[in-house]
Amino acid sequence: MSLALVVLLVMLAATLLLGLPIGFGMLISGVAYLLFKHQDLGLVADQVLNGMYNGYILLAVPLFIFAAAVMNSGTVSERLFEFALAIVGRLRGGLAHVNIIVSVIFSGMSGSAIADAAGPGIVSIRQMQKNGYSAEFSGALTAASSTIGPIIPPSIPMVIYALVSSASVGALFLGGVVPGLMMALALMLAVQFVAKKRNLPREKPIPLREYPRILWRGLLPLTLPVVLLGGIYSGVFTPTEAASVAALYALFLAGIVYRALGLKRLYEILVESSKASASVTLIIASAFVINYAFTAENVPAMVASWLTAMNLQPLGFLFAVNVLFLILGCFLDTSIMLLVLVPIILPAANALHIDLVFFGVMLVVNMMIGLVTPPFGMLLFVINALAGVPLKGMIREAWLFIGVLIVALALMTLFPQTILWLPHQLGYGIK
Repeated sequence: MSLALVVLLVMLAATLLLGLPIGFGMLISGVAYLLFKHQDLGLVADQVLNGMYNGYILLAVPLFIFAAAVMNSGTVSERLFEFALAIVGRLRGGLAHVNIIVSVIFSGMSGSAIADAAGPGIVSIRQMQKNGYSAEFSGALTAASSTIGPIIPPSIPMVIYALVSSASVGALFLGGVVPGLMMALALMLAVQFVAKKRNLPREKPIPLREYPRILWRGLLPLTLPVVLLGGIYSGVFTPTEAASVAALYALFLAGIVYRALGLKRLYEILVESSKASASVTLIIASAFVINYAFTAENVPAMVASWLTAMNLQPLGFLFAVNVLFLILGCFLDTSIMLLVLVPIILPAANALHIDLVFFGVMLVVNMMIGLVTPPFGMLLFVINALAGVPLKGMIREAWLFIGVLIVALALMTLFPQTILWLPHQLGYGIK
């Protein structure tokens, strides 16, 4: 290991411990490496920018961010909540089940776990608290159910994984459908267990005459996932173009159909989305510099050789990667694992002939679980900040949900067809 690489790793660890924004921390560490190697900063910057500007797929990220922000600003969350309540409200612990169903539906619109938690998640928490559920249980369940957001397509993390792995975005999106439903089922089973143990309430039955009205109110938002996936897999538009369709559709619903979005709020959304997109872009650009350093130091090849020398079978390798990422997910941000660690282990996955679509979906599920695991579960902090739910109690309630999500992840790892079956059926992007 060269002195320059040691400097990079020390600087990266130091900036993370100091609480510096991740993008700036990676950028400072990468520049320190280049200075120690006496490399031309302008030349590397040119290569990084060319790599990003040639990444047409990256356009999807700001568009999905904007679409989710528009959806959260209108009345979509309330309409989805009412629709889900009509479906599963009569189960014991009905509002807890509604929380999960709403996340499943909204995941087909946003592609972001944080957007899910900040929008329909907060609506679910407030409704659950009004009906006697504890704030801690409501917050923990919302954090856990929000992890489904980037699994069921569309998905911002899968778009970024496609960028670093060259896997098919369309196949990744398809691969996330069954795992997302598995996660929802696992959470609903956990809720059913808690509901019986704590005697959680059932919701009042909804008169049959009300169902047409509820369905009509939720119909247009429910059609967005159908439009997006139908357009992608029929070849009408690409996954990147689907992001622009999602943004336009969200504007049409919130601004024209529901009249819930004025010009002032639209301007605020544009500013918020621009800031969020700039933050993501900075992180990606900084990760390009880090990856440049790792590639120059031959780190991915060394890791691949080391893992090959261990004579791990594919299943052993997958479980080792899962354990590693679950542990790191307790301490590291998803963006670091996705943009820095994943490129390091991809050569090893290729050497073991592991399908990159399967590998990508598995890793994204793993990293989403990391958003709930303490001490640095991002979703827990988001809900604590937005809904005022006590962090300590939320962490105590979250362990059951983390456990069932890990079981679902283990089943996906043991049975790759849970991920690959749907892409295979449609013959989309599978080698």
